[in-house]
Amino acid sequence: MIHSRRADRMNRHHKRAGRNTGINLVSLMDIFTILVFFLLVNSSDGEVLPTQKSVKLPESVAEEQPRMALVVMINETDIMIHGKVITSTEAVLNADAGATDLLRTALQAELGKSAQQDKNGKPVKHEATIMGDRDIPYRILKQVMASCTEAGFARISLAVLQKPLQES
Repeated sequence: MIHSRRADRMNRHHKRAGRNTGINLVSLMDIFTILVFFLLVNSSDGEVLPTQKSVKLPESVAEEQPRMALVVMINETDIMIHGKVITSTEAVLNADAGATDLLRTALQAELGKSAQQDKNGKPVKHEATIMGDRDIPYRILKQVMASCTEAGFARISLAVLQKPLQES
């Protein structure tokens, strides 16, 4: 039986359309790999501060993200730098000069470890972040902040837990 060219072309088209085509998995895996790397890189947008169960941070609506800085932790019993106990909060609360001297010396030692200069040759202004328990007296917090300033830290920040804004 003789078919026209049009009929032959339609038969070829129907044969091609009837075949099962597979999914190109290589391209799909490339896309998912790129997506995973993108999510890993962009998942942490700020510094993660070290946490301890003994420190319960106060809540605030502050939106500024923490920067890289020396972390001073204050719980109900101790004042720590990098998890190492420097002095007790009781000694600082009782205005013991030896306790504040120990704290200042430890802060100056940490400052000496990271003495850096910026592009213009000027010394870098160092920062400290204080993670104070929400139940510590203000006098202790004030004394630790004063010790940080005396040790040479130019900027002192207080760590808080971010709570959501109340919409009304």
